Amino acid sequence: MNPMRALRQYQKVNSHAQISEANPHRLVQMLMEGGLDRMAQAKGALERGDVALKGLMLGKAVDIIIGLRDGLNPEKTEDPASLQQLDNLYAYMTTRLMEANRDNNAEIIDEVSGLLETLKSGWDAIAGTTPQA
Repeated sequence: MNPMRALRQYQKVNSHAQISEANPHRLVQMLMEGGLDRMAQAKGALERGDVALKGLMLGKAVDIIIGLRDGLNPEKTEDPASLQQLDNLYAYMTTRLMEANRDNNAEIIDEVSGLLETLKSGWDAIAGTTPQA
């Protein structure tokens, strides 16, 4: 048995278990964590010269950010202006990651990672104040 394959299978099962038990707030945290992981993997691939893997990982990070953006719910917000700013930020992050992929630019990956880390730290801070759903 291939140990790496077994590890990936375990991680997949573990992820599915976490998702099935997670509340909506935790799901957003998991998406943000996944986006940060994919950007880190893309940056590592870029540093190793693995352009194909870099593109794959940045594509996955873009998909995650698009998912976060699609999850915004204007009907459930008390502050439409802030929601629009967050939507704009997600759009900006997506555009920048596509530029990073096109230009093989690790600095842009770092920029977007920093933005997502800032959002995640705020999201993490309100974790204890949101009702369980």
